[in-house]
Amino acid sequence: MPDVPPLPFRQFIIKVHSRCNLACDYCYVYTKADERWRSRPRVMTPRVVEFTVRRVAEHVRVHGLDEAEVILHGGEPLLAGPATIGRLVSDLRLAVPARLKVTVQTNGTLLDEDFLNLFRELRVRVGVSLDGDAAAHDRHRVGPSGHGSHRDVQRALAALASREYRHLFAGLLCTVDLVNDPVTTYEALLEYEPPKVDFLLPHGNWTNPPPGLPAGPGATPYADWLIALFDRWYSAPERETGVRVFDEILAVLLGGHSRLEGVGLGPAAMIVVETDGMIEQSDILASTFEGAAATGLHVVRDSFDAAWGVPAVTARLNELADLCETCRSCRHRVVCGGGLPAHRYRAGYGFDNPSVYCPDLYRLAGHIRDRVSADLAELRRATR
Repeated sequence: MPDVPPLPFRQFIIKVHSRCNLACDYCYVYTKADERWRSRPRVMTPRVVEFTVRRVAEHVRVHGLDEAEVILHGGEPLLAGPATIGRLVSDLRLAVPARLKVTVQTNGTLLDEDFLNLFRELRVRVGVSLDGDAAAHDRHRVGPSGHGSHRDVQRALAALASREYRHLFAGLLCTVDLVNDPVTTYEALLEYEPPKVDFLLPHGNWTNPPPGLPAGPGATPYADWLIALFDRWYSAPERETGVRVFDEILAVLLGGHSRLEGVGLGPAAMIVVETDGMIEQSDILASTFEGAAATGLHVVRDSFDAAWGVPAVTARLNELADLCETCRSCRHRVVCGGGLPAHRYRAGYGFDNPSVYCPDLYRLAGHIRDRVSADLAELRRATR
C-alpha cells in the first residue's frame, strides 16, 4: 500500500453488461486496442452482483462517506434486463450506509416505460447518449445493420421528458465530431431541455490519433469547435443548461475543484467493476493498449482500497507528479491537468507525454480564462 493514506473512491462504475446493441464506429470499448471484452461474460452473475454490493458498502463504511455515486454502465447496461438491474440497485440501497446517487448511462434505444417505471421506483437517474440532430447522430451511432439510432433515442427522450419521468433525466452525453457545426449541435440537444450536457472528445492518443489530429502547425480544430460552443453557451442571456466541461473549468479558474477527470489536478476518485468482477481503472484506457486498465484485483477477494497498492493507481494520488515535464511547466496545467491520461499515451513511451489534444486544450483554457478575467475586471469597475 502507498505511504500516504489511500483516498476514498466516491464514484463506482459498474459494468452490468459487456456488450452493446449498437456498433458506433468511435467506441473506445469495441473498436480500440483492448479486446478483453470478448472473453468477459455478457452480464454480471448474481455472485458478482453480491460481492460488488459488499465492496461498495464496505468502502463507504471504512471511509465514513456520507454520500457516494454509482453509475451503471456497459456496453449497453439495459441489455442486462430489469431483473439484474433491479436486484443490484435494491441491494445497494439496502447495504450502503450513505446517500447513494445512482445513474444509468444508456444509448437510449431500449429505454421504455417498463425501465422508466423501474428507475422511478429505485430512484435511478438516466443519462442518454445523443450526438446532435439526426444527421449528426446517425453518422456514427448505428446498429449492426448500419441503420441509425436517432429515431429510437428521440422516442426514449420524449418519454423521459414527460411530467411522469422528467425528474429522472440526468442529462445528455455528446461526442464531438468536427464535421458537425458546434452551435447547431448544441441547439439540437437543447430541444430536449437537458439539465446537463457532457461533450466528450473522441478517444485517441499519439499512436492512434483521433479524427483531425495531428493538425498542422498552429491549428487547433477541437479548440475552435469548443470555443464556438463555449461562446454560444456563456453569452446566452440566461443559463439554458449545464455544460459539464465548461462548468468544471470555470470552477477551477474561480479557485474551486474539478469533479471531472481530465480537468484540474485532483486525483480521479473513481473505480470500475467489470462484468466478471475484475476491479479496474478508467475503462477509457481501453483505447491505449491491451490490459491498460487492469489492476489484477477482483471483488470476491479484494477491497477497493487494495487498488491503491497498484502503482498505476497510486500515481493518481499526485497528478502533478504524474504529468510530463512539458505539462508541469505549462501555465494552464492547473486548468487542463494534462487532459485525460489515455490521451497522453504513445507506444514505446507510455503516458509520459502531453495530451494528443495539448494545443487544443491550451487554447481552450486560455480563451475561457480571458473571457472570465475580462468579465471580472468589468464587474470590479462597475462596483467601484
